Amino acid sequence: MSENNQQPAIMINSQYIKDLSLEIPHAPSIFAKMNKQPTLKVDINVQSQKLENSSYNVTLNLALNGDIENEKLFILELSYAAVVTLNLPEEHIEPVLGIEIPRLLFPFARNVITQCLTEGGLPPFMLNPIDFAAVYNARKAAENNTANNTTNAANNV
Repeated sequence: MSENNQQPAIMINSQYIKDLSLEIPHAPSIFAKMNKQPTLKVDINVQSQKLENSSYNVTLNLALNGDIENEKLFILELSYAAVVTLNLPEEHIEPVLGIEIPRLLFPFARNVITQCLTEGGLPPFMLNPIDFAAVYNARKAAENNTANNTTNAANNV
């Protein structure tokens, strides 16, 4: 097979908003406090699911909570997903699904979040880039700790 006919290592077939929710529980009274700097908490989760052949569905879940003076300003939850095809050795698939694909999806998800907040009457909070390698490594470490704790508990019985 010539190099011109090779499939790309990573191909994003489609991207989509799987779920999107914005709640402003204390509107409109909370808007009077908008002159103060809100605190923002961001939770990140990445999930992947094997489809047929070498295709996968990868979902980047972002949950943002904004507070002003210990009062809830907004709750935004976004599940932004993509169907991808990977032409990679087996040992590279899991890290690519957990690090590289979310890194590629993040700018699009950030744009959806910014637009949603703005359309909701809130200031456009700019999310900083996310270190998806650190997120992936933390998840793997947590999985290993859970597996080790289960093994230790089984050994203590």
